[in-house]
Amino acid sequence: MTDLLEHTSAIAEILRARGETVAVAETSAGGLVSAQLLAVPGASAYFVGGGVLYTGESREGLAGITDADMAGIRSSSEPFAQLLAQTLRERLGATWGLAETGAAGPTGNRYGDDAGHTCVAVSGPVSKVATLETENGDRSANMWRFSAEALGLFMLCLQESQKT
Repeated sequence: MTDLLEHTSAIAEILRARGETVAVAETSAGGLVSAQLLAVPGASAYFVGGGVLYTGESREGLAGITDADMAGIRSSSEPFAQLLAQTLRERLGATWGLAETGAAGPTGNRYGDDAGHTCVAVSGPVSKVATLETENGDRSANMWRFSAEALGLFMLCLQESQKT
């Protein structure tokens, strides 16, 4: 089992020092991204909220992203990850939006992605998106890898924003 603080202590320190905040939307990581950010004492200074948007119903109900908003965009894709990150950032008034969407396994998803596929995105002063393919059907291991990938991309964006 991965330590909840492994990827987030430095992120928390940067966010607190700058007075910045983050909102999180995740699907196949199942809340692990949020859990890791919240595991740091004092998380209320930077974590404004988020959700596990695992279904179309939760996507629309919690994020307000309708089927019309999804026209030309499929779930578990980089454009969808970007939409999630930007939408949660805007809806919750955060400095940063962080999103993850994929297929944890043990099988692929209905969109044609193999198990171990995820797309992660950051929206904010620096925005980035990335895709990870673990080529592994281990659901639990993938969920931890997906959350680490999202947090790693977030740290990269935080570091880049410090330089500008």
